Amino acid sequence: MSVDKQTVAKIASLARIKMGDEQLETMVPELNNILEWVEQLGEVNVDGVEPMSAVIPNELRLRDDVIDADPKTAGGRRDDVLANAPAAEHGFFGVPKVIE
Repeated sequence: MSVDKQTVAKIASLARIKMGDEQLETMVPELNNILEWVEQLGEVNVDGVEPMSAVIPNELRLRDDVIDADPKTAGGRRDDVLANAPAAEHGFFGVPKVIE
């Protein structure tokens, strides 16, 4: 697969990048080299290679989901929070009706 000047101009237009004729001419061989490299990657034998999302093992460092971990921000304070609400209904924030 290869690209020509018109294809590069179309790609630049879609990306909202203003390019002059000289820049378009410069980009044609560069994009063609990239496409050739991608085609070479398609020739690599990957049989038996497991897909991976990162090159190093990652573990998410998650905190325990404890409700009352922080007394200022945790659960069990609904009444305190709703005291500041302009309209509280049935233990929830009351909001104006948007859809009829």
